[in-house]
Formats: sequence, structure tokens, C-alpha cells
Amino acid sequence: MDVFGQALSDFYYGRPGEILWLHNSYGETEEMPVDVFFRTEEEMPELELLALDYCKGKILDIGAGAGSHALLLQERNARVTALELSPGACDVMKERGVRNILQKDIFDFREGSFDTLLMLMNGIGLSGTSAGLRHFLKHIKKLLAPGGRLLCDSSDISYLYEDSPMPEDKYFGEVQYQYEFKNIKGPVFKWLYVDWRTFAEIAEEEGYFFRLLHEDGQDQYLAMLELK
Repeated sequence: MDVFGQALSDFYYGRPGEILWLHNSYGETEEMPVDVFFRTEEEMPELELLALDYCKGKILDIGAGAGSHALLLQERNARVTALELSPGACDVMKERGVRNILQKDIFDFREGSFDTLLMLMNGIGLSGTSAGLRHFLKHIKKLLAPGGRLLCDSSDISYLYEDSPMPEDKYFGEVQYQYEFKNIKGPVFKWLYVDWRTFAEIAEEEGYFFRLLHEDGQDQYLAMLELK
């Protein structure tokens, strides 16, 4: 059922193109362009390149996907470990030259002491809900070295509700997704998009300093969290 990993593998090995579909809880099914996970440095947005510049010391790239950010950090001689749940994605990363790979769920990972936790391409979304974000921020305190930081991006998706009322039973950025590839559907999973003001409030309550590093003008931003 590693639908995401299969799509990455097919793209990497040049197999005939099938579409990776992304079913969602807020609208029409979308095509997920697989090539976005294989971007070069020249193809990455300013926000992601800025995040890489802020990485320091021992780095854990959480939800590393096909390993594009880990590879760039390796080129800079950084000490980076790529953590990814998908077996197929881990295989692709290995073939691409990522040296340190851990196939693991971040919530089951309690080893090591890292100076930087990196989560790009809306990676903080894996926390699923606003309550899940609090749980995640508590969990990663075990992984951060003294003076360590979390670098992550997210988006304010309130624009989805310009013509409809906000949900009353949950935070508006809580959605559900499901991948489909070659007519095989993966499990439904929760995903979180959190506006930076809400994120800052939650982070402060959970014992972090929140710093807004960049806004791209298209509702996406880069944040840095450091323990108080």
C-alpha cells in the first residue's frame, strides 16, 4: 500500500507515466506532480533555499520524500539524516545518493539529539490537527539538542472558505487526503495547514520561541521554533 513510494519509484526509474492523484476533503481530486519531489536547487523556491541556509549542526530531515533537500545539504557537507516512512521513497533516496536514511514514523522516533529539525513542503502537516500539532511539539523536545531549532513551512488556507462558512467543529486548516496511483488507493490521512498566527500562539504555549522568517505572498510562510 506504499502508493506514494511507488509513484516516486516509477518516476525515478523512468517507467511510463501514470498520474498520482490526491483525493481531498475540500474539493475536486487533484493531480499531484511527482517531479516536484525531485527538484534541483535551481528549481526550489526562495522559501526552501532560505530554510536550508538556516540549518545548522546535526540535521534531521523529517518526511524527506525523494531526498532533494538532504542531497543539497550533503553537498554543503552538512551532517544530515533523512527520516521517511515510505519504503519506496527510502529506496529512491538510497539510489540518489542520500547517505543516512531512517525508515521510521517520526512519532516512533526517540533517538538522537539534533541541532536542526527540518520539515519542508508543508511537512508540519503530518501532525494532522491543531491538537496533533501540540503533541508533535511536545514529542520533538526529546529530539532537540540544547539551542536546537525546528524549521518548517505551512500555509494559510482560509481562502478556501471565501464563499463558504468556516467549519465550526474543527480548525479550518485540518483536512484529509488520500493518494491514488495505478488505480490503487492508499490510506486516508489527516493533514494540517496552520496559519502563522495560530502556529505562533500554539508554539509559545508549548514552550517555544516562534520566529516568522519569510512570507512568499501566496499564503505560504517559513517559521523557526526554538525552545525557551
